[in-house]
Amino acid sequence: MKKLLETICGLCSGIALFAIMALTFFDVGGRKMLSQSIPGSLELTEMLMVIVIFTALPLVSLRGEHVVFNSLDNLISPALLSLVRKAVHLLCFACLIGLGWLMWDAAGAMAESGETSAQLHIARYPFIYLMALMCLFTGLTHLGLTFAAESGGEEEGSVL
Repeated sequence: MKKLLETICGLCSGIALFAIMALTFFDVGGRKMLSQSIPGSLELTEMLMVIVIFTALPLVSLRGEHVVFNSLDNLISPALLSLVRKAVHLLCFACLIGLGWLMWDAAGAMAESGETSAQLHIARYPFIYLMALMCLFTGLTHLGLTFAAESGGEEEGSVL
């Protein structure tokens, strides 16, 4: 399951990042050489950034690659540090599940109202549903890391 998550999220994030790069290249090239910009390029970039950020979020959590503050780790006993790690993972789980739930509701409201982007008229709700799902997956990842930390399966990372 971990390999599937890494493959799908990595591919989605990578493809979206490549699309941003290509869009920017052609948009800037069009502006400089043809005095013509790609219509809606800013909107497309914003939507692709949602895909990059939120599909990478579960991977960042799974690999423990978040920014950490570990200056106090040497002052805390290993048992307390383990407890703090578990508490942080549980807090992240709760916050991300709550955020995912709120986003899911917001996406439903956007779908009902038919909200679209201003220039290209692309429906916004699929992107909000994606954000919600990725928050839910990331929350579940943190829940899994809580139990991995409990059984000693978590790598030596820091949360303080």
